Amino acid sequence: FLYVFSMALTVMANVAYHLCQKQISPNVNPLVSLLFTYLAGIVIVLACIPLFYPSLQIRLAVRELNRATFALAFAIVGLELGFLLAYRAGWNLSLGALYSNVMVTVLLLPIGVFVFKEALTARHWAGLVLALSGLVLLAKR
Repeated sequence: FLYVFSMALTVMANVAYHLCQKQISPNVNPLVSLLFTYLAGIVIVLACIPLFYPSLQIRLAVRELNRATFALAFAIVGLELGFLLAYRAGWNLSLGALYSNVMVTVLLLPIGVFVFKEALTARHWAGLVLALSGLVLLAKR
């Protein structure tokens, strides 16, 4: 259940994410928009903790954090700001995410193989070639 649910949640949230990013007022300062997005996110996370982890002891959970948690904050801000600015710069909703996700995949493939020792089959490599070919076909001329 978790295997399917987690991917379905990711897909649905990603669609909502891009729809919302595209509709943020062009007049609002992007950093002010992000500030209030994150404030709302904090409220949502705090409300979800008792639902998902009713016996969670936050003090004990904090001890398990490592620097990746804090580095992720920089990555998230870069991602949010990047898409917000990309849509303001004229990227289409239909292609912006596609370009980004294919390029991210291309960059993560060697990291997965060489750092995390993940195995790729010939079918995976063929999919990568098709994804890159799709980028070439979709490129503005």
